[in-house]
Amino acid sequence: MRVLVIGSGGREHALCHALARSPALEKLFILPGNAGTARLGTNVPGDPQDIALVLEVARREAIDLTVVGPEDPLAAGIVDAFRQAGLRIFGPTAAAARLESDKAFAKQLMRQYAVPTADARIFTDFELARQYIASRDEPVVVKAAGLAKGKGVIVCTDPSDGILAAEKMLVQRAFGDAGRCIVVEERLLGREASLLAIVSGHTAVLLEPAQDHKRLCDNDEGPNTGGMGAFCPTPLVDERVIRQVEAQILVPMLDALVREELHYCGVLYLGLMLTAAGPKVLEFNCRFGDPEAQVILMRMRSDLLGLLDAAVAGRLEQAELSWDPRSALCVVLASRGYPEKYATGLPISGLPEDTDDLVVFHAGTRQEGDRVVTAGGRVLGVTALGTTLAEARQRAYQAVERIHFDGAHYRRDLGAANELTQRCQSV
Repeated sequence: MRVLVIGSGGREHALCHALARSPALEKLFILPGNAGTARLGTNVPGDPQDIALVLEVARREAIDLTVVGPEDPLAAGIVDAFRQAGLRIFGPTAAAARLESDKAFAKQLMRQYAVPTADARIFTDFELARQYIASRDEPVVVKAAGLAKGKGVIVCTDPSDGILAAEKMLVQRAFGDAGRCIVVEERLLGREASLLAIVSGHTAVLLEPAQDHKRLCDNDEGPNTGGMGAFCPTPLVDERVIRQVEAQILVPMLDALVREELHYCGVLYLGLMLTAAGPKVLEFNCRFGDPEAQVILMRMRSDLLGLLDAAVAGRLEQAELSWDPRSALCVVLASRGYPEKYATGLPISGLPEDTDDLVVFHAGTRQEGDRVVTAGGRVLGVTALGTTLAEARQRAYQAVERIHFDGAHYRRDLGAANELTQRCQSV
């Protein structure tokens, strides 16, 4: 099969790394890709949101299956355009992708179908939001309803912080159109985990659970980011939790999507808070998480291309998954200043060769002659396998210490024994 992957981040490099192992793969194209994906296939320049261009590439290269990595093209309707053109593509339609692109819509749908989630109110008017937040005594979480690259969530320990967050979004428009509507919800206490499913209509296949780290700094401090690291599997999600999630969240959501005539073929990402009252949904995403994809796909031994092809063909019930029994851990190296302003074009040195146990997934990089330089906020995802999580952690951090670019920043507590027991107030 000739496959086109859309995107340029660490998630897309991880997808390419897994797809490249498929015996069914004939040729791999990535639009636009990065310095890492160029080693696995052919990078094609272009904007992933330029749907006409992507269609042109798919036709020109006789692509058999297109795989969408990031959320923006999904929200823009790339799947709808491909289907109208009679081309095969893995991802939900724009209407179904509203689960991620419109948090207000997702919250209302969960409320309608009794899916457990945080109590919330939706606002487009700052004064009404201010009055509501001021009336509360408990901490709140203020979220931009639209797509904000994983950064549009502000955790507020007291109402005054919540009012400032609402003003930042609704008045100052810090997140642009993504913050024209906000969701103000109660802050859930518990432990956070990620569970992803490959979905085709009423059928879903769960992938191995992972644990993501959104905060920039150690001990879950600092601003929210797109993700500073992850590990898989996580001890927080056992068979009992999986059964709860399937019965209380996944099955009702699949039923909701079918009843609402929202055609869903793609990844459904469940961002979960494991509370004392059971699992609750923090957010839905409509694509592989980043950096969860790096650790989940590093452990996948099944044919990813066959799995995605089966989902598009409507025969997902025939899929069988197998996993490497080892643990995987990913450490993200970010640019100085991320998630705010940061420099690019900085040379990267010390990159190790990929092995069966260690892969450096490129996220924000580009090739300049014989040099690899930074080209984004999250630059690299150093991902290692180990017999234990501790061994994977040691292997990943040993590689991280050899890599250098000016201003490189990374968390040092990922997968630490004390970190596993302390992550009890995430959002």
